[in-house]
Amino acid sequence: MSYTAASQVVARQLEFFENRKVLVVGELSDDYPLALVDVAQSVSVFTTNYGYHRQISRSNKVTSYFGAELTEDLDIDMILLYWPKAKAEADYLLSMLFAKFGTSTEICVVGENRSGVRSAEKMFTPYGPLTKYDSARRCGFYWGRCDNEVQAFELSAWFRNYPITVAGTELTIRSLPGVFSHGEFDKGSELLLNTLPKLRGKVLDFGCGAGVIGAVMKTNNPSIELELCDISALAIESAKETFRINNLEAKFTATDVYAELPGSYNYLISNPPFHAGLKTFYAATEDFIAQAPQHLHDDGALIIVANSFLQYPPLIEKSFGECRTAATTNKFNIYAAKK
Repeated sequence: MSYTAASQVVARQLEFFENRKVLVVGELSDDYPLALVDVAQSVSVFTTNYGYHRQISRSNKVTSYFGAELTEDLDIDMILLYWPKAKAEADYLLSMLFAKFGTSTEICVVGENRSGVRSAEKMFTPYGPLTKYDSARRCGFYWGRCDNEVQAFELSAWFRNYPITVAGTELTIRSLPGVFSHGEFDKGSELLLNTLPKLRGKVLDFGCGAGVIGAVMKTNNPSIELELCDISALAIESAKETFRINNLEAKFTATDVYAELPGSYNYLISNPPFHAGLKTFYAATEDFIAQAPQHLHDDGALIIVANSFLQYPPLIEKSFGECRTAATTNKFNIYAAKK
């Protein structure tokens, strides 16, 4: 089994986890929690990533919990946090975990230096001591303990509001830390929304983030049957909040590409993600495009916005036999194809 650099550093510090009841959280992408079972008394996983939840749940060695907030009552005495690239998300996780498990909870933090893990010591100050124990493979490994009283965790307090005006529509967007375009409106999405045709029937907002694209589409096309999907529980909760505050309705689905989307649509609309963790990541969008015709009604259409340097037209042409550039700027292109 090939492990990430962060997991390889954890493997050098197994004494921290011997006979402990460990909860693993954060920026996980490999199966290392399954190996941790060999030294720990028990291992559980909490993840906001539905794809990772599906992956790790295939094993009966660990129990995986998926969501924006860990609400289950767990018996744990050690947290292993894989440091997320967004500091605001790290702050969110620390606040949630220590509010839930209380003082005297121990934690090990691991992460790549380029993920900003060096800021962990300063960010941990409100909770207690955090000490660096290892540095290898361009990663840092820390141990700490929550010695101070912490405030109760309220999910609602972590949403950030910001207004948008686009395509003749004024809306309020609500987003949680770690969600794409957290607190600001993406220019690619703006171009997409300003060039969309009149929509009808069933519409999917793929990789919905905070629900910006979906909310504008539903406002301007109230009769559509709209579904929003994302791999991130934080995104799904943000999109739900965006729709709630704007008095809009839709269906929301956590999914890994089409895994939980068995139906067909008249339109597949997306500002597809191309970052996963710290790496440029095309696999999910490649699968989304390749399988798109199977999830479209006859005469259905795919419409996406992408950075101009991304090589999506050949993928779309291979899948649909055509790819039209419907609009372009010096940074973004709108690509469209019909089944």
